[in-house]
Amino acid sequence: MQLFVSKGFGGTTIDDVAAAAGMSRRSVFRYFATKEDIVVGKLDLGAEDMLDILRARPLDEPVWASLERIFDLAGDPKRQQALKLVQRIIFETPALRAVYLERTQSIQEAIAAEIIARASAAGEPHAEDDLALRAITAAAFACMDAAQHAWLASDNGESLTDFINRAMGAVQPRS
Repeated sequence: MQLFVSKGFGGTTIDDVAAAAGMSRRSVFRYFATKEDIVVGKLDLGAEDMLDILRARPLDEPVWASLERIFDLAGDPKRQQALKLVQRIIFETPALRAVYLERTQSIQEAIAAEIIARASAAGEPHAEDDLALRAITAAAFACMDAAQHAWLASDNGESLTDFINRAMGAVQPRS
């Protein structure tokens, strides 16, 4: 990440990354399919963690509250500085932002599908294409995006989770 910060994402080559990691170019590609994956590759792991958190929430909990809890992962104080660094690189690099948005959309779709499955398990079945639950999920992810931008612009020491909670509180659904 420090290479991407100092040289820029576009100015950093895979050879630079390989040299910094003490491995060959070929080894780098064993771990990461693309240069973008070096930065955004951990999102897939975060998706599984979010789904695990969601699945552990009580079925009778309001959907919005359950969605708010999946973003608690972002509040780990030990990860705040590294997370801020990665988010800045992503948000300042159009190619990375595009990959990030694509991955985030996939995560959002998985979360929405789980929300719909949870509604059925709670005795309130919804169709797979349910607009309301998908819109609520999309609104939660929009809050996360707005919070990320505000957090990156801030130097007040608050965690990303604090920003997400404020954003979600501002648009909490009526029911």
